Amino acid sequence: MGEDEDASRRPIASRSSSWAIGTSAWLARAGVTPNGISLLSILFAGIGAALILLTSHPIAMVCAAISVQLRLVCNLLDGMVAIEGGKKTKSGPLYNEFPDRIADSLLLVAAGYACGFAWLGWLAALLAALTAYIRVFGGAVGLPQDFSGIMAKQRRMAVLTAGLVAQSIETLISASNWSLILASAIIAAGSLITCITRTITLARSLERL
Repeated sequence: MGEDEDASRRPIASRSSSWAIGTSAWLARAGVTPNGISLLSILFAGIGAALILLTSHPIAMVCAAISVQLRLVCNLLDGMVAIEGGKKTKSGPLYNEFPDRIADSLLLVAAGYACGFAWLGWLAALLAALTAYIRVFGGAVGLPQDFSGIMAKQRRMAVLTAGLVAQSIETLISASNWSLILASAIIAAGSLITCITRTITLARSLERL
């Protein structure tokens, strides 16, 4: 892998784990394409969004949380199959970005509607997309893509997962949706801060060129 590929890949600790290496190698040998895995992440996000929207049952909330994590597993394995598995394609960058934006939006908008604040879900989805836009824009002008910030993708999904698990417990004792409200608010606020910090870093890096 060259320096350009290193700069455009999100640093993920689990990429070096034995289960990820073994699974990605098996998928590559089985002929599974990285672009197909990227599209599969949308399916898992859609399942999670449907569970969030259509029912408030505690088991459904836990299953939605699992769907969020399966979406992240797809996001991990698609890059590993592409790079380590030698199945990189010219259209790979497109499949690497677009499914992520769709998956984010499905889950975050669904959470907003489910907690009774649709605008909050849309705001979280918009700000999440902006964090990615700023990162990709940096790469487009010749800088290493900036994956920093307090609410990068993994952290957004970690907060949402925690919110869904907490909501499953909350539903057992109350009809309220404070867990999802809090999770959505944290994601929106954290994404806004991430947009600001990435933009400042981008501006400073451009000035040094």
